[in-house]
Amino acid sequence: MLVPHGTLVMVVDGAKAQLFRNSGANNALKLSLLDTEAQIVPRTSEMGDERPGRSFQSGTVARSAHQTTDIHQMMEDRFVEEAAKRLSALIKDDGRGILIAAPHTLGVMRKHLGAEARKHLLAEIAKDDVDRPAADIAAMLERYEA
Repeated sequence: MLVPHGTLVMVVDGAKAQLFRNSGANNALKLSLLDTEAQIVPRTSEMGDERPGRSFQSGTVARSAHQTTDIHQMMEDRFVEEAAKRLSALIKDDGRGILIAAPHTLGVMRKHLGAEARKHLLAEIAKDDVDRPAADIAAMLERYEA
């Protein structure tokens, strides 16, 4: 994939976001790290009830469980929503961007990016590469075909 000089590349999952800029030439990709944000997201069982509540049917012995709220996933989705807003603001000014995110994260990002920001994206790649070094991400982008 040809990545123009100055293109922003955001790599995101539910707990970490890295922002890079292509500081190399159009045909020689070199990613420079601009910023990293991370949050610690404990398991739901560490933040709330581990077991779902139970209800009993009146008049019978039947029981059923209530669905528990996945607090962990809610915190990750909020983090991803903030990353999407940040990317929207940045590519509105800079014009071009590439989004690399885990599949679920990519779905959440798409909801919060908006149509105007998505016009400025050169690619949306469903990969969980947030813990990979910049050189590995650059090599993956060079091999990637949109």
